[in-house]
Amino acid sequence: AMASAGGAESERPHPKPFLIGVSGGTASGKSTVCEKIMELLGQNEVERRQRKVLILSQDSFYKVLTAEQQAKALKGQYNFDHPDAFDNDLMHTTLKSIVEGKTVEVPTYDFVTHSRLAETTVVYPADVVLFEGILVFYNQDIRDMFHLRLFVDTDSDVRLSRRVLRDMKRGRDLEQILTQYTTFVKPAFEEFCLPTKKYADVIIPRGVDNMVAINLIVQHIQDILNGDLCKWQRGAVNGHGRSSKRPFPEQPEGGAVLGAGKRSHLESSSRPH
Repeated sequence: AMASAGGAESERPHPKPFLIGVSGGTASGKSTVCEKIMELLGQNEVERRQRKVLILSQDSFYKVLTAEQQAKALKGQYNFDHPDAFDNDLMHTTLKSIVEGKTVEVPTYDFVTHSRLAETTVVYPADVVLFEGILVFYNQDIRDMFHLRLFVDTDSDVRLSRRVLRDMKRGRDLEQILTQYTTFVKPAFEEFCLPTKKYADVIIPRGVDNMVAINLIVQHIQDILNGDLCKWQRGAVNGHGRSSKRPFPEQPEGGAVLGAGKRSHLESSSRPH
C-alpha cells in the first residue's frame, strides 16, 4: 500500500538494515574504529536523519540504578562490566525494531551521575547499523541478530593505559581507577567479554592502527550500500535467500583475522568503555 501523501517518513517501508556487532575490551578502540569508518564513508558530513550508516552503543542501555547502587557507583564500587548491569530486554526489543526498519528511541545515559536521563535519542532507519559494546555478543538472542560480528583485539596493557588516562581526564582519582580496574573491569573482561571473541566473524588486531582491516571493512560497507542488501544476509542462497543470516561463508570458531569482509562503527560519547 502506498503511504498517504504527506505521511510521516517513518511510516514508509524501509529496507531492513544490515546489523553489525562490534565488541572488544574496555578502551580497545571500538569507538575510534567506528569513527574512522564513518569518516572514510563520508557519513559525518551527512545530516543525521539522512545517514545510511549509524552507530549505537551498548552503554546507552545501562540499567537504572537503585539509590544504593548509585552510591556505590559514585565510589567506584559498582560493577559496570557485568552482564547484569545492562537492560538486556530493552536492548533486545530496540535492536529488533531497528532490524525491522523502524524509527526507535534510544535511552540517554549520564556517566557522571550514573543515571538514565529523561530525554531519548531518536534513531531513524539506516542501511547499516553498527552496535558496539563490551558485551554485545554475550546474550545469545542479541548475538544471533547480527549479520556480521567484529571483535577489536587490543593488548591489555595498552587498554589499561588508555583507560587510566581517559578517566583521569574526567577528574577521577588514580587509585580509584586502578582499584576499579583490578576489582571489576579485568575479571569481568576475562569472564564475560573475552570468551565471546569466539563468536566473531572478523577479529581486528590493534584497532584503529590496523588500517588494512579498516579499509577492507569500509569497502565492504560500500558494497552493501551500493548493492542488494539481501545478498549479504546470513544464510542467503545464491544471493537471493530470504533468511536474515550470514553474508560470508561460515568461518572456523574464533573468526578470521583480517577476514575478507568487515566493518564497524559507532558514535563517540563519554562512555566508560
